[in-house]
Amino acid sequence: MSVDTTTTGPTEPTAYSASESVRRILTSTGDTWAVVGLSSNQARAAYGVAAVLQRFGKRIVPVHPKAETVHGEQGYASLADIPFPVDVVDVFVNSDQAGGIADEAVAIGAKAVWFQLDVIDEDAFARTRAAGLDMVMDRCPAIEIPRLG
Repeated sequence: MSVDTTTTGPTEPTAYSASESVRRILTSTGDTWAVVGLSSNQARAAYGVAAVLQRFGKRIVPVHPKAETVHGEQGYASLADIPFPVDVVDVFVNSDQAGGIADEAVAIGAKAVWFQLDVIDEDAFARTRAAGLDMVMDRCPAIEIPRLG
């Protein structure tokens, strides 16, 4: 992946992590975040990121095959099992599995998809954007949300 410095500047990767998309998802897309890969394992990044999202007023929804309750929120085995609308799907799975999760996010009517650091699937990005959703890849909301001020 190369960085296009002609339009985005030397520190801003291409469209899949554009600052305006990051800001829009964090501030105006909605406050219900399904966190795919979130379990009660405190050593996993998803656990800490979900706690930060909660501190900033987001409702987190754990999505993991174990369907555990995490941070006081009922877990679900899949996105399709969530019985209420989800605004953002935050994805903590390997890149080779992430595209399928993005497709599920489209299917459930989510408004945005967020792939965590090092999770990149450019074909999934194209499909998700073509379906009308906002999407960010290779960024972390726990890093980005405090920067909003």
